[in-house]
Amino acid sequence: MQNLNTLDDWLAHCERLHPKNIDMGLERVRAVAQRMGLAFDCPVITVAGTNGKGSTCAMLEAILGQAGYRTAVYTSPHLVHFEERCRIRGEMVNAADLIACFARVEAARTQNGQDISLTYFEFTTLAILSLMAQSGLDVAILEVGLGGRLDAVNIIDADCAVITSIDLDHMEFLGPDRESIGREKAGILRTGKPAIVSDPVPPQSVLDRAADIGADLWRFGHDFNFSGDKLQWGWAGRGRRYAGLAYPALRGANQLINASGVLAALTALRDRLPVTAQAVRNGLGMVELPGRFQIIPGQPTLVLDVAHNPHSVAALAANLDAMGFYPCTHAVFGAMADKDLAPMLTRMGPLVDKWYFTDLPTPRAATGADLKGRWQVAQTRAEVTAGTFADPRQALQAAIEAADPADRIVVFGSFYTVGGILKDGVPRLSAQHLAS
Repeated sequence: MQNLNTLDDWLAHCERLHPKNIDMGLERVRAVAQRMGLAFDCPVITVAGTNGKGSTCAMLEAILGQAGYRTAVYTSPHLVHFEERCRIRGEMVNAADLIACFARVEAARTQNGQDISLTYFEFTTLAILSLMAQSGLDVAILEVGLGGRLDAVNIIDADCAVITSIDLDHMEFLGPDRESIGREKAGILRTGKPAIVSDPVPPQSVLDRAADIGADLWRFGHDFNFSGDKLQWGWAGRGRRYAGLAYPALRGANQLINASGVLAALTALRDRLPVTAQAVRNGLGMVELPGRFQIIPGQPTLVLDVAHNPHSVAALAANLDAMGFYPCTHAVFGAMADKDLAPMLTRMGPLVDKWYFTDLPTPRAATGADLKGRWQVAQTRAEVTAGTFADPRQALQAAIEAADPADRIVVFGSFYTVGGILKDGVPRLSAQHLAS
């Protein structure tokens, strides 16, 4: 243990502890949490869902921060640096603070020689929750990593649960259909506590679970809704309305659904965490979240999006459609091999003129060559080209060299794909290239 001096040392230690990367269940992580005396003395908002979790957490954090509350948010995975997974009062945590909490988890895990094996996610979750719990917070925002019922964050009882859009992903762990997946997500609901369901067409299993345990169900289209035009939008829910709101700073039509769930959660918690209309306006106007339909200034237009399942790729395609005409769209794509790749490639097919398939630095990833092979099976447009690359950076550089200033480049897929672009700063076209 004396060699665990840096955050990287601790993360490598976490990767060696358990035979599985994912081992669903709360018994082990709860036992270590009890040894640590882990508890929160502030309201906790837990967010689950297939897509929209990160955006929902970011908007909650931004609005509550603008209202003057001491916030902390835990999200995963990270794009570039592990420390991105936790922000306290709007600032990314530093490695030194995390290291102390990793040591605390290890001491509890090995207490009295009775070792408890934890996965990487379970160990790191406990360390981050420990840091949050000792930070003098007014509110904690927790994003579920996978599913909900058996996810490590679910050892903490939510004072308000938010379930965003539900679709098919991680089916080997969560079940073969939306009803099964919804049942897992609904595991974060608690008796008598607000249950915000922002999916417009939720699985019946979610509604049944809320009824079975007596949760206070807030359902999109029933208990809250939004309306709007091209210039502004409004929200109405139980006992509260907001009118004349500017669109959230996060781009994409789906963000209004996420924002509606956020406002429902804040309305449900207004007795404990009152927020003003101005805090709502400021928070929505200032919220930032890298890698979610993120448009990088410059030419050609560059879009970064961590869309990595059919539902999120469909949202990305709709958002790209709404951007208007571009002479040529170049797409850099890398993804995990266990994803449902065919519908993702099919949905993006009509929009993309040149593909750049990339390897990723993890054994779970499909190779660029494999992605290209899967794309070729369904390819019907003879004029479309494709190449393979060793990493996202090389793929993007090739796209930049091939693109005209009026073109569009889209980087999408795994967090590794977008993170591989962001980690060293986004490369831009040279003045010489632009001049040509």
